[in-house]
Amino acid sequence: MLALSGIEQMRAGIEGRSVPPPMHHLTGMRPTAIGPGTSTFTMPSTGWLVSHHGVISGGILAALADGPLGCSIQSTLPPGTVYTTSELSMSYLRPAFPDGRDITAKGRVIHAGRSLALSDAVVTDADGRELAHATSRCFVFPPVDPPPRPAELPVLEPVTYDTPDPYLREPVGTVLGAEADRMSGYDLYRGCVSGAVEPPPLHYVTGSRPVEIGEGETTWAMPASPWLCSPTGFVEGGFLVYLADSAIATASATLAPAGTASAPIDITVKFIRPAPPDGRVLTAVGRVVNHGRSISVATAEIRNADGKLVATALGSSMLLPGRSLSRAVAVEDETA
Repeated sequence: MLALSGIEQMRAGIEGRSVPPPMHHLTGMRPTAIGPGTSTFTMPSTGWLVSHHGVISGGILAALADGPLGCSIQSTLPPGTVYTTSELSMSYLRPAFPDGRDITAKGRVIHAGRSLALSDAVVTDADGRELAHATSRCFVFPPVDPPPRPAELPVLEPVTYDTPDPYLREPVGTVLGAEADRMSGYDLYRGCVSGAVEPPPLHYVTGSRPVEIGEGETTWAMPASPWLCSPTGFVEGGFLVYLADSAIATASATLAPAGTASAPIDITVKFIRPAPPDGRVLTAVGRVVNHGRSISVATAEIRNADGKLVATALGSSMLLPGRSLSRAVAVEDETA
């Protein structure tokens, strides 16, 4: 594939001339359009993607946005050139709910230099409502001599398996909905850690789970599974954002009393090193650094099984007394 330009590589994927990555089979995420400096991905809003509140996790929206953020930059690269994401930021605008229809992320290049590139993306639901805005910074490595250009790539026959792709199966797990709204964040996640509260579908599909709980602090674990891999062969950066987002959001939620929604506002993640799919546990520790009446700010660090730092994150949540996460709460509605 290095013999092809970035846009030719992406077109090969859309046309079925390259093998889809594992995360496509896991979530149904796929590229649907590519142009010079632009890229579009979609993902079905299945019941697998929801938390205890019945809302699709903002971190999962980051996993979707990461595709077009990177691929819009990839579309500008010549043969023999690769890149890596150094930073990804998400601003959440409204929650997403599982209706089976596609969520779409459209990315575009803002700046494409020889060693640094910037992009942004807008995530929308099937009705065109904006769910989130994302930005990314990528490093572009010096080009290498590409291998000989191959003959025309054939269209590959889709591989069939004995069982449906995970996202096509019936979701498992527990969605508490309004019952979760009546619990304090601390009680909810303490129940998750102890096993008194059954995991939601999202924990089954990602393997993520809270393993320690305190007031203003949580620890999450997620296996570096091949299922979470992008075409690079590493755990996709968007799933690392999901893990950091989970630790940050729940750390803030542990300080929210019953009847107070803790809705994520934003997150910025800086990537330190890649996470190979070795099956070992990635750990994210989230800590609240300031908890006010309306806004809670927290940090997170992700480390691999060897204790090496994989990513750092900073995020904030909005505290909404008397509001429910199990129904639509748009940020612009609260800040208008």
